Amino acid sequence: MKSKAWTEKFMQGVFFIAACASVLAVALICIFLFANGVPAMKEIGFVKFITGEMWKPNNKIFGILPMIVGSIYVTAGAILIGVPIGILTSVFMAMYCPKRIYKPLKAATELLAGIPSVVYGFFGLVVLVPAMRDFGKMLHNAFPALFPSGGNGNSMLTASVLLGMMILPTIIGTTEAAIRAVPTHYYEGSLALGATHERSIFRIVIPAAKSGVIAGIVLGIGRAIGETMAVIMVAGNQARMPAGILKGVRTLTANIVIEMGYATDLHREALIATGVVLFVFILIINFSVALLNRRSGRE
Repeated sequence: MKSKAWTEKFMQGVFFIAACASVLAVALICIFLFANGVPAMKEIGFVKFITGEMWKPNNKIFGILPMIVGSIYVTAGAILIGVPIGILTSVFMAMYCPKRIYKPLKAATELLAGIPSVVYGFFGLVVLVPAMRDFGKMLHNAFPALFPSGGNGNSMLTASVLLGMMILPTIIGTTEAAIRAVPTHYYEGSLALGATHERSIFRIVIPAAKSGVIAGIVLGIGRAIGETMAVIMVAGNQARMPAGILKGVRTLTANIVIEMGYATDLHREALIATGVVLFVFILIINFSVALLNRRSGRE
């Protein structure tokens, strides 16, 4: 008994140390970002830094509004593409998929999560960019007033499509697990009351799994807004206000990676301040989702 009690206390200590290490890592990141980024914001001017539309480090002009808007647009496009496909795929895997094809399909979705970002970037560069170039030319020929230029394929739309593909495994895995966690009597009770198979799924099962579905969407948003390498290879990386879905954009993460290698002094601190803005965005998203889940739980 003494040996068992000592083992339990030891493991409890190990778990406590692991939890403290996780919290410490987050705290150190926060301290580093804010200690190096806030002074730059003060020197540049917080409002000028956030709302400035020009990014010219050589002229000491640091405005990140184009990158903020670009990140929001690209992430929103990825959500519009990836979320419906991911949720419908997870519904198929949990409620419709035959057993003989479930394992290959599950393995394929898990493989998507393991593909490096740079490989996605190469795929986008070789496949998506030429396809979007042709698509842009088609839109330009069909609607010249709406699309004065077809673009060269490196665009906001290309980045959105690529990120929509990249967030699929995150959304599919989390949503499928949430659907399978719903008690079966919810679904069976709905069928017993006369509802169809589809109505039972979309009116009973998915609402019951809402917290898990939302968690998957939030994780997908985090993946999309924080992605760098793949976006750099297909987005065009133009530090200007987005001019259309067929035009190039630069995201916050791309701005940091592209210029951090040669940045010095205020330029480097401004890039770290850009990381602070990105960090705050993710905190706001997580806080909003937690608040939404809390309200839905009370209802």
